[in-house]
Amino acid sequence: MSENKLGFFEKYLTLWVLLCIILGILIGKFLPIFPKGLSNLEYAHVSIPVAILIWLMIYPMMVRIDFTSIVNATKKPKGLIITWIVNWVIKPFTMYLFTVLFLTIIFSNLIDPILQKQYLAGAVFLGAAPCTAMVFVWSYLSKGDPGYTLVQVATNDLIILFAFVPIVTFLLGISGLTIPYETLAFSVILFVVIPLVFGYLTRYFIIKRKGQIFLNKFLDKFGKITIIGLLLTLIILFSFQGEIILSNPFHIVLIAIPLVIQTYFIFAIAYGWAYFWKLPHKIAAPAAMIGASNFFELAVAVAISIYGLGSGAALATVVGVLTEVPVMLSLVAIANRTNKKFNFIKN
Repeated sequence: MSENKLGFFEKYLTLWVLLCIILGILIGKFLPIFPKGLSNLEYAHVSIPVAILIWLMIYPMMVRIDFTSIVNATKKPKGLIITWIVNWVIKPFTMYLFTVLFLTIIFSNLIDPILQKQYLAGAVFLGAAPCTAMVFVWSYLSKGDPGYTLVQVATNDLIILFAFVPIVTFLLGISGLTIPYETLAFSVILFVVIPLVFGYLTRYFIIKRKGQIFLNKFLDKFGKITIIGLLLTLIILFSFQGEIILSNPFHIVLIAIPLVIQTYFIFAIAYGWAYFWKLPHKIAAPAAMIGASNFFELAVAVAISIYGLGSGAALATVVGVLTEVPVMLSLVAIANRTNKKFNFIKN
């Protein structure tokens, strides 16, 4: 794919995303045996089919990484500072505030009080889990620095292990909240460690035996694997919640409103901060994408394990997926259209 122009498949990605969401919902409604069968293929509350597709999404991105850039990234800490502060000092709490404002105050007469609390819980799970896997897709589409993106994601993975439980417990006011650490650890291994190792080995052996030019051709040939993995993942995720989504269409709109506002709000903070600090666009865009998007695989897994598959919390996290993809694609478009604003910054 050209560096400056998206191909036909990527250009109409929003349409393919919408079609896959609809297909997933219809499968969940009319072919429930499909999600039921897949639900048996999991370990530590993580769906193995989804994990494989996430792996396919980020593997091509990992192959692109020149590991010397990772060492260099630590010499430019501003992008990391933005990521850390936005994700852990700002984002969880603005997610909570927006959700409380809309779901328990503005829409209080439209939602049952019990569901309000469950929807709030699902939103908090999303807000306290910054993106780990999908951000590689957004970084790729916005021409981000893959090495620096990896460092940002890796450090967030470490922070999740220590900050997720205290933040969620504080915001929800739930004493003794049980978080599946096994799910956390297994997710990090699946979504970061395994594709990173295979990506490194692929890059190393191809360059050693065939050279850089062959590697570039290899990456061009398999570039669409990332997008195909995303679309297949959406079909599976929405097949699990098809019946629930169809039975609660109005609630989905109500839940989506604070989630969408939160996404644009966090992106504006991180992207504006990066511009103010004069960061290059290839670092600024992924830094904003990480904060704006969520580690929805983890949020969904935690919501299901604590409240159940048919719970309001699980539905809220799935709505997070529903809103995130088209909204993040719009933010990718904004980032690509505004990249010239960073021309005065040396890359």
